[in-house]
Order: sequence, then structure tokens, then C-alpha cells
Amino acid sequence: MAVQVLTDSTSYIDKSIREELGINIISLNVIKNGKSMREVDIDNKDFYKDLNEQEIPTSSQPSLDEVYGTMKKIIENGDDLVCIFLSSKMSGAYESAHIAKDMILRDHPEANIEIIDSKSNSMQLGYAAIVAARLAQEGKALPEVTQAVTTNIKRSRFLFLPDNLEYLIKGGRIAGAGALIGNLLKIIPILTVEEGETDIFKKARTKTKAISVMIDKLVKDALEYGIEEVCVHHINALEEAKQLVVKIKEKLKITATIADIGPIIGLHVGPGAIGVVYYTKEDMR
Repeated sequence: MAVQVLTDSTSYIDKSIREELGINIISLNVIKNGKSMREVDIDNKDFYKDLNEQEIPTSSQPSLDEVYGTMKKIIENGDDLVCIFLSSKMSGAYESAHIAKDMILRDHPEANIEIIDSKSNSMQLGYAAIVAARLAQEGKALPEVTQAVTTNIKRSRFLFLPDNLEYLIKGGRIAGAGALIGNLLKIIPILTVEEGETDIFKKARTKTKAISVMIDKLVKDALEYGIEEVCVHHINALEEAKQLVVKIKEKLKITATIADIGPIIGLHVGPGAIGVVYYTKEDMR
């Protein structure tokens, strides 16, 4: 009996890493022009190219059938399962997983299933799944794998900044009046995710200054808590992401990976956004 890891498409874990570690994925959906599409089936470049030319699409949680089917297959294979999903305050995926778990337990009362709310998304979620999968490959039991996930959540941080606030306003992810004023005055907010919700970490007058603030916080956390891994996120801003990787290496002698953000999170933040996700050796919370 092994431990399997299940996460969702908003983790944005590189496909090669998912395959290497055997991480299972369920997909959230994008609703565009009345048509629902699984996020994992959408080409990011094509999606963002069209984003400015039409009404902003909406998103929806994974179908219960997909969640149930994926979980059931793992359990019927004789494995234990740890599920790690994006913030329950951002999607119903976490709730759907609990419904699916109850359905499975009716037929398989012996099944061992843990469901964890990452209280975030993107690689802050992704790192929790990766840490779990590495331990699972080492043959660790479900309690130890689950504990590693909750520990990683206490040790991770996601800082990002949008190119503008238009998408956050339309998506209801940031308070309307304050955001409109910020847009008008060209104030750049450095955003974070805490307790499952998007929040403002700090504000800056320029994008250059905002990136400096973001790097300074990363360096401060690295000095105080130690650093494990760093990922630079971007939405159609690859060159800026590469420049940020260089700056991080200059400061910390660490080579950060790069991961683009897919449609589900991207439609709420918009093209041009850039950010960092990292986790530390000791608890930050």
C-alpha cells in the first residue's frame, strides 16, 4: 500500500515534475463564450492573447464526477490518498472532495483519505503537493505525509504584483473603491495570500520598486527562517521572470525555477503579473 497525492490544476506544477513524482491532477474549468473547458486542456499563450479582446471569462470548480472518479480509482488500487486543493475560499474543489470522500467511504469504509485546504493556489499549493509526493515516493505513511503538507503551508509565502488592477476589480478579488483609486494613481500593490484570501502586503509607486520590495521580503525571510526552494511566477511576462531569477540568484545564490500561471488564476490577475513563491526551513506562521 502506497500513498498517492492528488492536487488540482491551479498548482501549476511543471508536467515533468508531476510525472516524475506521480502527482495526480484534477482540473478546474474555464467558461468562455458559454463553453466550459478544462484548464489543463487550454494553451496559456492562446488564452492570454485573446483575453484583452473579449469579456473576461469565468471559472468553475472541478466536476464532482472527475473528483470522485480520480479518488475512487486510487482507492480501488489499494493506495492511501492525500488531497491538497486550492483555497476553499477561492473554489468549491475542497468541498467537492469531501463529498466525493463520503461517497467512496460508503463503498470502501477501510479507505484512508486525507483532504487538506492549502489556503492558497499556484506554486504555494504546488510546493505542498511536491513535498508530499517526495515523501510518498520514499515510502512514508499517510500520517507523516499529511503532517509534511501542513508544515509546508506554515513555511510558504506567495508574493505577486499585477500589471494593473483591472482584472482583480472585475473578478471581485480586491475591494472596488480602493482598487479604482489605486489604478488611477498608478499605485502598484504587492499582493499575498493569507488564510485563503488575497490581501495587500505593501504598496509601491512603480513596478520596479514593487519588485524590489518583493525581493527584500524574500531575502529577509531567507535570513530569518532559511530558504528551501523558490519559484518565479509570471503571466505572459517571461522576460521579466528571467530578470527576477537573476536578481534572486545575486541576492541568495539560489536558482529559482520559472512557472507560468494558467487561466483560472490568470483571469483574476491579468497578463503582465509577476511574483515569487517560496518555502522556508522553519515555520513562518
